[in-house]
Amino acid sequence: MGGEPPASELLAARRRKLQELRAGGIEPFPHQFAGVEPIAGVRAAHEALAPGEESVSEHRVAGRLVARREQGRMAFLDLADRTGRIQLQARVNELGDEGLALLLGLDLGDLIGIDGTTFRSRRGELTLRIGQFALLAKSLRPPPEKRHGLQDVETRFRHREDDLVANEQVRELFLGRARVISSVRRFLDSEGFVEVETPVLQSIYGGAAARPFTTHYNALDRTFYLRIATELYLKRLIVGGLERVYELGKDFRNEGIDKVHNPEFTMLEAYQAYADYLDMAALCEHSVAFAASESGYAGSIDLSPPWRRETLRDAIHARTGVDILRFRDRASLAEEMRAHEVPAPEGDTWPQLVDQLLSKYVEPQLVKPTFLLDYPVEMSPFAKQHRVQPGLAERFEAFIGGVEIANAFTELNDPDEQRRRFEEQRALAGLGDVEAQPFDEAFLQALELGMPPTGGIGVGIDRLVMVLTGMRSIREVILFPAMRD
Repeated sequence: MGGEPPASELLAARRRKLQELRAGGIEPFPHQFAGVEPIAGVRAAHEALAPGEESVSEHRVAGRLVARREQGRMAFLDLADRTGRIQLQARVNELGDEGLALLLGLDLGDLIGIDGTTFRSRRGELTLRIGQFALLAKSLRPPPEKRHGLQDVETRFRHREDDLVANEQVRELFLGRARVISSVRRFLDSEGFVEVETPVLQSIYGGAAARPFTTHYNALDRTFYLRIATELYLKRLIVGGLERVYELGKDFRNEGIDKVHNPEFTMLEAYQAYADYLDMAALCEHSVAFAASESGYAGSIDLSPPWRRETLRDAIHARTGVDILRFRDRASLAEEMRAHEVPAPEGDTWPQLVDQLLSKYVEPQLVKPTFLLDYPVEMSPFAKQHRVQPGLAERFEAFIGGVEIANAFTELNDPDEQRRRFEEQRALAGLGDVEAQPFDEAFLQALELGMPPTGGIGVGIDRLVMVLTGMRSIREVILFPAMRD
């Protein structure tokens, strides 16, 4: 019978090799291997090397053994690190019979370090001729079979390390994510913003409409919540005179999981004194365009400013026939929705019905970068009333590829009006809205000290990475997404 040995036999074989190495005086897990160069750097240094030409330059690289091709008293191997791959040539001339046998006795997946010189093969492949090598970590499990690893979504998400080993594209995706985040930071830093940190555990959660995760703070013997947003703390810093602040970190919302929602997610929030929501729109489109340029974005959607602008009222009316501002109570809006054959769930409040119209009938159609402007006050408890349109707030949401990526306000800085909005949210909570904003007296006292006119924005980093990498699911761009047992 052919085929691969059972997994138990493969594991046992690797354990035996581990014992043999130790018996032979070889430490399979040494402490360090200093002076390693990235493989991409070695490649870049020898781009001009012609086929058949050798270099006298010596290099030290390290990585995972991913392929091997034996040719008698010589062999070619492939070594991979996070920057790429390089071909290795092993010859008995340099390593001797014992050294070559030891090298070829290693398993795919073992981590090794190499010292050698470069040449370009006659076929044009840059190759590092091994002068000496060292085992850096013995792999006691076989590396994942690539085709299976790419197909098995459960394995990919539960064991991201296997996915990263098996799939170079996945490694590049998460390196790209890191570039997006660092470019956003660079952009904001260049605009005079200061990065700050605010509490993750909060006694009163706030700043968004969401259900929180609840925990117990033993030292204080109090119920605390994982933050759903950083907004209220950051605006207290604006009150304190920091004027331009941002935080880039984790938020937590105890909600469902789908292609664009994960309960633990990465959020950027930025606040700028003496600005409004239109200033935040400019900040948004320019920062996204900068991140796209810096991260190597190659998608088909043009992200360059200026982006499309449309009011929320017009966007919903054009796609459903429902004019939300003509029907400002729940009963009349529900009746109008049913008249246009749009479902109106019985348990939904007026703001929830409007949000359903937006999320189901408008959002999926907003492929080109678009700002939807001017939301009803009922949906925007922290946004300042519109300076011209009664009943509206100066708020926008930004959409790309049918996905919301950002939410921004001209921030409400009237403490009495904010108190009234909190009372309205408290009433909605009494009607069963589990995502209504809780009352925050400490934030109101901060506003009473005086907050300047301020623009604020929140950008979903995971969703932005989805847009810039072409991924269709948020779980693809989170290294370790939450999974069922």
